[in-house]
Amino acid sequence: MLNRKIQPEIKAMENISIAAPQRKIMSNGIPLNIIEAGSQEVVRLDILIGAGKWHQTQLLQTLFANRMLREGTKRFTSAEIAEKLDYYGAWLELSTSMEYSYITLYSLNKYFASTLEVLESIVKEPIFPEKELNTVVDTNKHQFLINSTKVEYLAQKSFAGSIFGAEHPCGRYASADDYDKVTSACLKEFYDQYYHSGNCTIYIAGKVTEEILGLLNNAFGNDSWGQVENKVSLLPGTINTTSQKRIFTEQTTAMQSSLKMGKVMIQRSHPDYFKMRVLVTIFGGYFGSRLMSNIREDKGYTYGISAGIASYPDAGVFMIATEAGNEYVEDIIKEVYHEMNILQTDLVPDAELNMVRNYMLGEMCRSYEGPFSLSDAWMFVQTSHLPDSYFEESLKALQSVTTEELRTLAQKYFDQEKVIEVVAGKSI
Repeated sequence: MLNRKIQPEIKAMENISIAAPQRKIMSNGIPLNIIEAGSQEVVRLDILIGAGKWHQTQLLQTLFANRMLREGTKRFTSAEIAEKLDYYGAWLELSTSMEYSYITLYSLNKYFASTLEVLESIVKEPIFPEKELNTVVDTNKHQFLINSTKVEYLAQKSFAGSIFGAEHPCGRYASADDYDKVTSACLKEFYDQYYHSGNCTIYIAGKVTEEILGLLNNAFGNDSWGQVENKVSLLPGTINTTSQKRIFTEQTTAMQSSLKMGKVMIQRSHPDYFKMRVLVTIFGGYFGSRLMSNIREDKGYTYGISAGIASYPDAGVFMIATEAGNEYVEDIIKEVYHEMNILQTDLVPDAELNMVRNYMLGEMCRSYEGPFSLSDAWMFVQTSHLPDSYFEESLKALQSVTTEELRTLAQKYFDQEKVIEVVAGKSI
């Protein structure tokens, strides 16, 4: 009999097993990744197109080329697409990143043939109708104008430009005028250049059957589609970080200021990256972090503050972010540097390191527990240009990192002279 008065033994996770996808090459050369897991009669299909913001020759081109796929094809109007997907209980997501455009379909197995028919038309034969385009552009422009008054947006725009430079693909932000320049012709040009079977990868996850694979192969894998002769080309980008220490954007009506602090950092491929993630988590990467304990819990300057490392195609970026009353900004900056100094001089207590280690291990387990999260994990590996050993290497670094190594990393990478301070809000 189980004695419920005795606490279960806590065991450290010794290894992590992330089920790898079954990898195939379809007849037309498209890489197909199959993740067969789960008991529910549902699948998720992801089509990755190697076309992101880094590839566009005109601002907003990537966003609207992807967004307009569902607004009309040679076979279906936008209303028919929405009605059919709704009728079959399917869900379509369209999104973009710096290097990729994503087309994601969630579908019940029993209706996969019908939903796939709609998806095939969306991917292979969009028409970018002017009427629907004008509506979508106007809606997005209106949202942009609203966002442009928010300190969070103003600070993020200023921070990206300060880190990368205004001419770098990661530092370029659209203006209201750029929305007026979006045309059906420029979207069609972008689509023709990048949306084809020679620039595509497919992931399918869930309860994947032979019937579903057959339908998928007939729709996308048998013959080449699109203008496969067109080659992918990346726009040149040179990082030009500002020499300014403080950048301030005035927003006279703001009740709060948005603060971004950061610097260019190592990428995921760097040997120090995995252990640096542990240091950044201790510093500001979870609710019990140093920054939260000091600036939120002790000082009460903000409801939340966080730190992390964001990865871009040619750089990593270390960033601290928060919003607070205008009068607290200087005090917050002071405390951020204070916490950096402590990590550079004092060893992290073993109890704190063990707590953070267990927290990060738990997050890893939760991230890879279902078929769709597994699909996300392996797409992340592909789109980040990482080896399949990424997860095992991450676990080994988390298990082996020492307090002495963390202090050395803080001394090496928490270079306060290179940290840029970006503030958007009301001057006081």
